[in-house]
Amino acid sequence: MSAYPANTINDSSASKGALESLTPQAVEYFLSNLQGSKASSANTVTTYRQALERFIRFGSLNQINELAGIQPHQVRSFVAWCHKEKLSPKSIQVALAALRAWFKFLVKQGVCADNPAVGIKAPKAAKRLPATLDVDETAAFVEHIDGDDALSCRDRAIIELFYGSGLRLSELSALNVIDLHNSDRLLRVLGKGRKERDVPLGSQSVVAIESWLKLRSSMLKTADEPALFISQRGTRLSNRQIQTRLQYWGKKLGLGARMHPHKLRHTCATHFLEGAKDLRAVQELLGHANLSTTQIYTHLDFQHLASVYDNAHPRAKKKS
Repeated sequence: MSAYPANTINDSSASKGALESLTPQAVEYFLSNLQGSKASSANTVTTYRQALERFIRFGSLNQINELAGIQPHQVRSFVAWCHKEKLSPKSIQVALAALRAWFKFLVKQGVCADNPAVGIKAPKAAKRLPATLDVDETAAFVEHIDGDDALSCRDRAIIELFYGSGLRLSELSALNVIDLHNSDRLLRVLGKGRKERDVPLGSQSVVAIESWLKLRSSMLKTADEPALFISQRGTRLSNRQIQTRLQYWGKKLGLGARMHPHKLRHTCATHFLEGAKDLRAVQELLGHANLSTTQIYTHLDFQHLASVYDNAHPRAKKKS
């Protein structure tokens, strides 16, 4: 982490020089400020660091040394370089977002006169529909984790929450016991941008969580551990550990496709939309800031509708 103060530029020439030059130190100064912002998650900081380190490599290859002199055409060249390096359109979009945020910060600090990354567009990403399970596949996955040991009960509760409440991986791993409101069948979730929302708990989720809570104490090492889901070491489960457990059950139960948390989140949204036909409700459930993000599920629902139409409607059947 940067040794610079979090909110003010040190007046020494060495500190100013490090901030104004295209160096790792300048990046770390920006990220230390970003990390102190409540609107920025640890994942955002990590992602931005990777993107800005890539921009530094680009700068070193093109003799770009001073931040104040960077022009829009150089940012466009960076986009072209990223494309040549076979970065995905989404990764390039993230890199541009990081640059825009960095230069916005530098403008506020008086290092740059304007933001050269504003208005620069990344290649459009091809729209990919989320992978989902059908109802029978989901039931086979969730209901066949039938062990009564602590790990099985914990994993069953995790999977019920992913599918029943549509949580993101980071949201689930951050859950604390205090976030549960079983009497109201609600769960307090801290989503993107540190925005809190209440999501409903399905009856099967409540049963699975209650079963896990009865065994959670057997894995605790310290009584003050707040995490809802803990490892055998008694500490909060990491994102990677949760992903590994889902992959383990997917293989053990013989599911052909790779199992991961986002697939269960997509499956929850798709099944909910197929039943409720209420896009706004799905938006609230998933914690999407914009309805346009949720609208991808309308394509999935249309696929389901088209399939039913082709099989059922007299005018859709081909003449023999």
